[in-house]
Amino acid sequence: MKKIFVFGIILLSACSTNQLTRNNKVPDTQLVVNGKMFATLYQQKAAEYRALCFQAFNIAKLRLDTYQAKTNKPRAIITDIDETILDNSPYAAHQALLGKDYEPASWSQWIEKASADTLPGAAAFLKYAASKGVTIFYITNREEKERMNTIKNLRSFNLPNADDAHFLPKQKVSGKEARRLSVFSTHEIMMLLGDNLEDFSILFEKKSTEERLRNTSFSATDFGNRFIIFPNPVYGDWERAIYNYNRITDNQKDSTIRSVLKTY
Repeated sequence: MKKIFVFGIILLSACSTNQLTRNNKVPDTQLVVNGKMFATLYQQKAAEYRALCFQAFNIAKLRLDTYQAKTNKPRAIITDIDETILDNSPYAAHQALLGKDYEPASWSQWIEKASADTLPGAAAFLKYAASKGVTIFYITNREEKERMNTIKNLRSFNLPNADDAHFLPKQKVSGKEARRLSVFSTHEIMMLLGDNLEDFSILFEKKSTEERLRNTSFSATDFGNRFIIFPNPVYGDWERAIYNYNRITDNQKDSTIRSVLKTY
């Protein structure tokens, strides 16, 4: 009886594998969730990811040390928070293991925990900048209602300027240009840190994939100088641009991904 049972399992497994082979594709709705699970694994376990973060902060420190002031304004650095200063990979892993993508409600629950770790090198760099008299402004698209818990999370690492005056969350619009300009009006911005091109310039705000690629080439000399960018393969405007910034189902996302992939 046991042999028959085992044979049945093998047969079912073989049928499932053959079905996948014949279709020559991953079943619908799995690309987005499983892809983000794999990307999150890279973020959490790859020493290469850690090295990329250190590299970015090392370049930022070099630029800070060699920076020559252009005005009499006090110097400032503008930084994003998520996947630039704080590591939200536990949230991404939690969602992926449930077979889900980002959800506003679960995201808010994660922020309430105020338990995100920092990216490798983040705390050391921000504290070094502060020791040189540089003010840090946190421009983030976290919501106003998430202010208290976000600041609590930043303060748990004793990060500089983690207070209401230097925390600029999303208000009516997600675009960051107006908030950058508000800092520019009172400070000389030495550099900007982010994981999303929209963290740096209005050139990338709600632009198509083709425009983002073209404008990245246009701004090539800024990267590693004024713009310090961090790796984030899990989410961002690069993904939303693929969907033309539309809210679509996971099945539609998977179909869109398949349609734009370069293959042979």
